[in-house]
Amino acid sequence: MATCTRNVWKVLSGCQKQLLSAGGPSYSAVSQAAPRTLPIRTYAAVRALKKDKKEEAKKEEKKEKRVIDDKDRPKPFGKTAWVPVDDVYVKRFYARVIHSAADSIDMLKRFQKLDFTPADQPVYVDLKLDMKLEKKKKVDPFVSTVHLPHPFKTEMNKVLVFTEDSGQATFAKENGAAFVGGAELIQPILDDEISADFYVAVPDMLTKIVPLKNKLRKKFPKSKRGTVTNNISQALQLFKTGHEYQVESDCFVRTQIATLDMPSEQIFANLQAILTDVCSRRPASLGPFVERAIMSSQTSEAIWFRTESVLPEAAQTDEK
Repeated sequence: MATCTRNVWKVLSGCQKQLLSAGGPSYSAVSQAAPRTLPIRTYAAVRALKKDKKEEAKKEEKKEKRVIDDKDRPKPFGKTAWVPVDDVYVKRFYARVIHSAADSIDMLKRFQKLDFTPADQPVYVDLKLDMKLEKKKKVDPFVSTVHLPHPFKTEMNKVLVFTEDSGQATFAKENGAAFVGGAELIQPILDDEISADFYVAVPDMLTKIVPLKNKLRKKFPKSKRGTVTNNISQALQLFKTGHEYQVESDCFVRTQIATLDMPSEQIFANLQAILTDVCSRRPASLGPFVERAIMSSQTSEAIWFRTESVLPEAAQTDEK
């Protein structure tokens, strides 16, 4: 009896397996007795609705541009904070700090004491100028000589005067010219026997000193620099004690303004004199002439500073 019952259960289980496998697809390579795990989808796919182009265009028109106000944000974009908390920090994680001119001078003096560097090292200023004018015109690169209120040079500049007039030659020697003469000075200059800081010439001498053009280069007398003139007394007063600077690389002014051992007030006064002369080279109605200003000493890092506090009030009102 037991054997009969076992045989019946085997037959029933075989029939059940056959019925289940008959509904699915038949695979010739796979055995029918092997267990299968076939994916069965019990839902229907939803058909995607087509969007009207007109409705999309209306939605795009309704969208307004978001204007982000950076004034009330807790920190600048891409930076950790506006001002670092610690004394030592990584500069690229914080916004650039722009100091006043007076604070920049005090910082340079503190750097010198902390680094144990020479106290009489030079102080430099680096200005980037906006040379644009109206109607796609630009300010021509210029060279200028300024009388600093507190000169930092210990010796006076050597001035050579080219003239063949005996009266002018005598007057130039009496007023402090280092060398005075005519065409006879050409060969000694070419042989490096004579050298000067400034070369002043009378207009009649320009054609005679042409052989010195390659030798003197930028120091060759030019009317733009004020070194070609008949007013020798005025030229000697300017160039004997004047400080010369020029525009380099189209828009940069890099020049020394003082030495670090000078009082802060004197350094500030020299800086003010140079900035005032620079800003007078472009019409004030076109806006600020100085785009960026940096101050540094020979061994210190560069310090960015604001020029608004340096320029006199008259110059600021003109620029506005």
